[in-house]
Amino acid sequence: MDKTVSIAFFDTKSYDRESFDTVNKSGYGYDIRYFENRLSVGTAPLANDSRVICTFVNDTLSAEVIAELKKLGVGLIALRCAGYNNVDLKAAYRTIPVVRVPEYSPHAVAEHAVALILSLNRKTHKAYYRTRDGNFSIGGFMGFDMVGKTAGMIGTGKIGKIAAKILRGFDMKVLAYDPYPDEKFAAATSVEYVELKKLYADSDVISLHCPLSRDTYHIIDKRSLAKMKDGVMIVNTGRGGLIDTVALIDALKSGKVGSAGLDVYEEESEYFFEDFSTQVLTDDVLARLLTFSNVLITSHQGFFTREAIRNIAQTTLDNIREFLAGKPLKNEICYRCGEDRDTCTKKRTGRCF
Repeated sequence: MDKTVSIAFFDTKSYDRESFDTVNKSGYGYDIRYFENRLSVGTAPLANDSRVICTFVNDTLSAEVIAELKKLGVGLIALRCAGYNNVDLKAAYRTIPVVRVPEYSPHAVAEHAVALILSLNRKTHKAYYRTRDGNFSIGGFMGFDMVGKTAGMIGTGKIGKIAAKILRGFDMKVLAYDPYPDEKFAAATSVEYVELKKLYADSDVISLHCPLSRDTYHIIDKRSLAKMKDGVMIVNTGRGGLIDTVALIDALKSGKVGSAGLDVYEEESEYFFEDFSTQVLTDDVLARLLTFSNVLITSHQGFFTREAIRNIAQTTLDNIREFLAGKPLKNEICYRCGEDRDTCTKKRTGRCF
């Protein structure tokens, strides 16, 4: 154990400190300095004298911030999450390596997506408050049998595959879209890969499990919504930017979208993970979403299970150990293709890493 190694943790909560302290004591022994502040140009100096920084989804890792971190002597940016759309990877390339946690518990996120589907369908979240007020009426709570309905999965990475298998357990028909279809998985689970146009047209429920990229930004927008069934349910546990929120609101108002379950929101960074219960929301779009009785919003908690939190801490500290030992970083993000070193499909061409 090298107790002289200092790591600056940004945007930390009590559960971060608890999980990382527990794992750190199990064989790492790093000097972890926790900061509640999110990383920005103004807070970057908090990383002074730290060889490594650890950040989360709402920290800013722009070219300006990365340049400041380099000046401070930071040698590694360790993301304690899978997503990296908040990182300027080109600015980091050959400046500071960036590693991530490519998976922590795909079951956690997949199960949360299904929980949103079940809650929206059977209105259990609303029934909870009604019965606590002594009102045992079931008016307005009618749902539908999931058996025989069609679920459309956009993205079939590990999370999407697990969600698809769960929904197949309800005897739902599952359609899937992925630029790289896994036909072996499809054959084993009776999932059918189709083009997006067919998925939009045939699905009663659409669940998003793809990464946020140029190709997937606002994959749900006015045009795609117009291709869907009237009353379709949309669930997003991926990234907020996958949905054009203004277009979603219009579709909710018209009835094109019958319900929406959102664990992420494209402008979530100001609000999610924080307590604003005594303040006025200044985000008019988010405030409008919250007025819909058929919209269920959770604050990016899909990953939040005991198993996932421990896996995040374990993988993050393993990533840091590899860096300090001078070993190849298997979870380093390629700035060209966004893949990790061990899964990069282009590295054999010499164009990556």
